Amino acid sequence: MVCWALRRVGQVRARLARRDSGVCRGHEHQPLGPRPAPGALGSTVELLGKSYPQDDYSNLTRKVLSKVGRNLHNQPQHPLWLLKERVKQHFYARYTGRAGTPLFSVYDDLSPVVTTWQNFDSLLIPADHPSRKKGDNYYLNATHMLRAHTSAHQWDLLRAGLDAFLVVGDVYRRDQIDAQHYPVFHQLEAVRLFSRHQLFAGIKDGENLQLFEQSSRSAHKQETHTLEATKLVEFDLKQTLTRLMTHIFGDGLDIRWVDCYFPFTHPSFEMEINFHGEWLEVLGCGVMEQQLVNSAGAQDRIGWAFGLGLERVAMILYDIPDIRLFWSEDERFLKQFRVQDINQKVTFQPLSKYPAVINDISFWLPRENYTENDFYDLVRTIGGDLVEKVDLIDKFEHPKHLDPLSSHAVAQLRPQPGASGICLLSVWTCCSGRFVRWSLIRYGLSCLEPLSGARGVQDTQDQPLLPHHLPPHGAHAVAERGWGHPPRRAGGSRAAAGCRRQVLRPHFPGRSAPGAPGLL
Repeated sequence: MVCWALRRVGQVRARLARRDSGVCRGHEHQPLGPRPAPGALGSTVELLGKSYPQDDYSNLTRKVLSKVGRNLHNQPQHPLWLLKERVKQHFYARYTGRAGTPLFSVYDDLSPVVTTWQNFDSLLIPADHPSRKKGDNYYLNATHMLRAHTSAHQWDLLRAGLDAFLVVGDVYRRDQIDAQHYPVFHQLEAVRLFSRHQLFAGIKDGENLQLFEQSSRSAHKQETHTLEATKLVEFDLKQTLTRLMTHIFGDGLDIRWVDCYFPFTHPSFEMEINFHGEWLEVLGCGVMEQQLVNSAGAQDRIGWAFGLGLERVAMILYDIPDIRLFWSEDERFLKQFRVQDINQKVTFQPLSKYPAVINDISFWLPRENYTENDFYDLVRTIGGDLVEKVDLIDKFEHPKHLDPLSSHAVAQLRPQPGASGICLLSVWTCCSGRFVRWSLIRYGLSCLEPLSGARGVQDTQDQPLLPHHLPPHGAHAVAERGWGHPPRRAGGSRAAAGCRRQVLRPHFPGRSAPGAPGLL
């Protein structure tokens, strides 16, 4: 395992060295994040049978590309598949048309590659909205990306004449590293439109009520909607979601609604459920913006939409502690979800009882061209799913400007005594040819045993896979719901002791690195 990791580091180091050659010639410092996976600018990336030219927006990593096409939600007996089927079963049985056929159609195999117009503009997301940032999304190029939400397909399906549909698929976002976040997760989207007759049927004096009017926007309605229509759509939406959550979690569920903001719905809400005494947000929803509906050709209708994360609901429903487990091919995990009835109660049984191995690393950063998601992508590219959590512990900014330093960039993996796998990642960068104020950022990394199938790892029945507890890290407690794993084998506590709070100093040839009193 260590040899494999070191070979990967050699490839990263060579890539960084090529990048640094440009810095040494006086070029601007490039972002810390991994270069686009297929190669240099001007090349193309092949994805799902199509070619996409790369440009300055391209920021896909091989780690993320390897997940495209896995479609966990379509793999029978996978926990995400079980949850998707339960939702489908509920909608098929509860909502039918005049002929008894299902009212909602389901689309679970749409391509995750969309245009930026589909992902943002069709949903009325402003050009300067922070959700468009390159640091938060995976772009193939300036015009194409991996969808950040299944809402990217709303406009196309409405334009095709659909009034009620579900969309299920994998979505991609650059995000932090912990037990609750992963660069790939799965969403389920639902949309329903109503005509005037459908919405007011059965309502006293409904023939005198209207869907639209010209008034002013308020916290309770859009400027083009009547208050009566808005309240009826909102009631139907909340009733639909309450029935769905009751179908999934059972009767007696406490639910509350929190007002929020989405660019494509108004009014908008988040649904929270009380599960084991804790309020948990499970989905977002709202009355669809009429401008969006009109642009798709349904000017005579009004509707609602909601979107939920399958992993979030599945983690609550099946008591799965770590989001990376959904990508495991370990038989001990998968066999727990092979059930005869998709509604059968399943409680995940932890596969390890050991605490995490935790390391500290520190590195200097340039003042520009860096985001935390760049570092998270680099950690995931090198460490893979071995790194369970990256926590920002503290920051330090040097009070003085530094002399120009020679270009130097290193990525290292350090095996720990008595431990298997990757236990430390350190990255140091600096610029040459100009004065730079540096910032020191200190991260804590907790690492775990590779999942079954990782190169060089033998799968045995007593080999721990993931824990069910992560102890606090010094004075800065790791998130309460975090999880990790120590590679505890021969050597026992020596492995964990050898990994605790190790900090490396960057070494710049020919001079001493500036110190950071109290941190290093």
